[in-house]
Amino acid sequence: MVKHIVTFKFKGEPELRLSVAEKFKAALMALPEQIDVLRSMEVGINSNPAETWDLVLIAIVDNMDDVEVYAKHPAHVAAASIIAPYKENRACVDYVF
Repeated sequence: MVKHIVTFKFKGEPELRLSVAEKFKAALMALPEQIDVLRSMEVGINSNPAETWDLVLIAIVDNMDDVEVYAKHPAHVAAASIIAPYKENRACVDYVF
């Protein structure tokens, strides 16, 4: 199994960043029903105002090939388009467990 962990930082004022995060979270949480390789999806919006990252997602798939299937799936591409104009930074870790 592989954990795919991604954090995002968005551009804009806090209210805009929260709005973008909420829309993105809703789209991400719908993905397990649309992408067969996704075993689970967890998405969290940062609640700590002292931190600068806005959102984290944790997806679980069976193997590294499935990470690529997930990334290229049209439903995932559509979800990612929600944040495209607002994305300031992204960090990712994929590890086998």
